[in-house]
Amino acid sequence: MTAETDTKTPEAAAVPPPGPAHEQKPASRGRRRLLTRRDRITLALMAGVPTVLHVALVWVTAFASIALAFTTWDGIGFDSIKWVGLDNFRELFTNNPQFWPAVQHNIIWFVVLILVPTPMGLFLAVQLDKRIRFSRVYQTAFFLPVVVSLAVTGFVWQLVYNPDTGLINSLVGANKPGHYIDWIGDPHLNLWAVLIAASWRHTGYMMILYLAGLKGVDPSLREASALDGANEWQTFKSVIFPTLRPTNTVVLVVTIIEALRAFDLVFVFNKGAQGTELLSILITNNIIGESSRIGYGSAIAVVLLVISLAVIIPYLIATFRKERRA
Repeated sequence: MTAETDTKTPEAAAVPPPGPAHEQKPASRGRRRLLTRRDRITLALMAGVPTVLHVALVWVTAFASIALAFTTWDGIGFDSIKWVGLDNFRELFTNNPQFWPAVQHNIIWFVVLILVPTPMGLFLAVQLDKRIRFSRVYQTAFFLPVVVSLAVTGFVWQLVYNPDTGLINSLVGANKPGHYIDWIGDPHLNLWAVLIAASWRHTGYMMILYLAGLKGVDPSLREASALDGANEWQTFKSVIFPTLRPTNTVVLVVTIIEALRAFDLVFVFNKGAQGTELLSILITNNIIGESSRIGYGSAIAVVLLVISLAVIIPYLIATFRKERRA
C-alpha cells in the first residue's frame, strides 16, 4: 500500500461515508413538558374558584337585584315573590320623601369632593414632587387615612365631633351646657361634618393619583419651559397640567364612584338619618331593615346602578378608543 492511498486529504476526511446509518438527523427542538393531572387540577382550582365566586357574588346578585326590582318580596320564602312591574319605581319617584333628598346629597357629596379635596391633593402632589426633605414621611402621613378603614375613620371623627368632649367644641368653647354644637344630630350641620371627614380621606387618595401622574411627566418639558423664561406657575398651568389629562379623567371617575358608593362614614355617624340620607343608606334600610322590602330596595339599587353605568360606560368607551388608536 502506497503512501498516497494511506494519506487522506482533510476534505475527504470531513465527508461522511454514504449510507442510511450516517444520514444527518434534524436537530431536536426539545421536548415540550406536558402538564400532569395534578398541574391541571391546580390550575383549574386557581382559575375556577375565583371565577365562580366572582360570578356568584357579583353578576348573579346584580341580575337578581334587577329582576327583584320589579317584584315585591319580604325575603321569607320564594313563594312570596309577586310581580308588580314598575310600581316600585313609581312609588320611589313620587311617594318617597327621602329619595330626592338622598339624590341631592349624593350630588353635593360629589361637588364637595371635586372642589375641595381634589385641588388640595393636587397641591400636595406638586409640592411632594419637588423632592423636598422627608417627602416619604409626608406621603405616608397624608396617605394614611386612605389605608384606614372608613368605619374606623367614622369612629375617630365621632370623637372629634362629640358635643361634650370633642376636639372642635373644646377649641371653640362650645362644650358647656347650653352652648353645645351638635355636629352629628343637627340636620343643618351633620352632612357637612361628614363631608369634612370624607374630604380628609379623599385628599390623600387624590395626592397619590396626581403624584403618580406627575412622575410620568417628561422632564424635558420643564427644561424647555424654563429656557423660554416661564416661571413655576406658568410652567404648571401651560405645560404640566395639560399633560395630566389622563390622570384628571381617572380622578373624575374615581370621585364620581366615591360619591355614589358613600356609605360607611354616614352609617357610622347616624345611620343616614336627620339630613344625611344617601341612596346607599336607603338601599340598606329597605333590604335589611325592619320592613325588609327587598323589591323596593332593589329598585333603588337599580337606579344607583344606572347612574353609575351612565358615568362608567363613556369612560370605558373613550379608553378603548385611545388604546385602538395607539
